[in-house]
Amino acid sequence: MQNPPLLSILMPVYNEAATIHEIIARVEAVDLGDVRKELIIVDDGSKDGTREVLKKMMETSSHKIYFHGQNMGKGAALRTALHYAVGDIILIQDADLEYDPAEYAELIKPILEGRADVVYGSRLTGGKVARAFNFWHLLGNKMLTLVTNVFYNATLTDMETCYKVFRADVIKHFQIKSNKFDFEPEITAKVLKRKYKLYEMPISYYGRDFAEGKKITWRDGFAAIWALIKYRFVD
Repeated sequence: MQNPPLLSILMPVYNEAATIHEIIARVEAVDLGDVRKELIIVDDGSKDGTREVLKKMMETSSHKIYFHGQNMGKGAALRTALHYAVGDIILIQDADLEYDPAEYAELIKPILEGRADVVYGSRLTGGKVARAFNFWHLLGNKMLTLVTNVFYNATLTDMETCYKVFRADVIKHFQIKSNKFDFEPEITAKVLKRKYKLYEMPISYYGRDFAEGKKITWRDGFAAIWALIKYRFVD
């Protein structure tokens, strides 16, 4: 008898002591019916007590938990997590509370049904609750998505979304080179260049500002544009 599908949830973590317990509890609470779950957490050199929380958790938890000796960036943490993932479907989950794990079932459904190879959860298609964006973040997001659509002949609304879901064979086919937030444009470029079936679905968004711990800045926007240009012409 074939085993039920397994969802691998990759969680990069950096200085999220205030939210790490809650986000893990929310992931654990998700009921996906016959779909099994594994949670793979990579602490990327946290200095605020997150590492100590995770080390304590390892004593009783079955989750896969790994540690980087120093901060290397989101892309590097995801690369480590992906190495240990054994699921049929791969989902990326940030360690803050901006995205709601209760929406996993909706996000994986098109892949389970064989309709999609990749699914992005869009914060900008409407239909779900969303905290009002910081204007400059919204403008930057729209600009990066526009550049993506022009370069790759796509119709995405939210390239920079955290919620990216893949058939495991799709994402494991790629060699991820980006270490920081430029992971997002790199993986998007590679998916679009290979003409995989990528769909978007509306998701809720409970955004936070810098005072609440948001880390991405305008500098990451320039790195994203460069990644979109570079991976348009190289692999």
